[in-house]
Amino acid sequence: MNFNSDFKYDLQLGQLGEKYLNDILANKKIEVKTDLQFKDTGNIYIEYQSRNKPSGIATTQSDWYAFVLSKEKIILIETDKLKDICRKYIGTKFDKRGGDNNTSKGVCIPIKEIL
Repeated sequence: MNFNSDFKYDLQLGQLGEKYLNDILANKKIEVKTDLQFKDTGNIYIEYQSRNKPSGIATTQSDWYAFVLSKEKIILIETDKLKDICRKYIGTKFDKRGGDNNTSKGVCIPIKEIL
């Protein structure tokens, strides 16, 4: 997109962005996850199995995932896009056990992959 110093153009563009975000927040199902360990690991853990049954992203009904990283940082990503990213990591060194007594399985997705 080219730079434009016309306030009316910038206002219209801003309003389109506001409408887009409003449509996401008002009309879609959003799964919200908080991952504070990403600061140390650089990864976000996304569960897909618990106690040998599909769970987490494998069973979600959400349209979007929101990752709350801090009060100032929230990442929104479409669930289908996140599933595509997760599939690349299943069966790799990023596929890990976790949760209560390590009864869950999930993938550690590098934060840069989601951004």
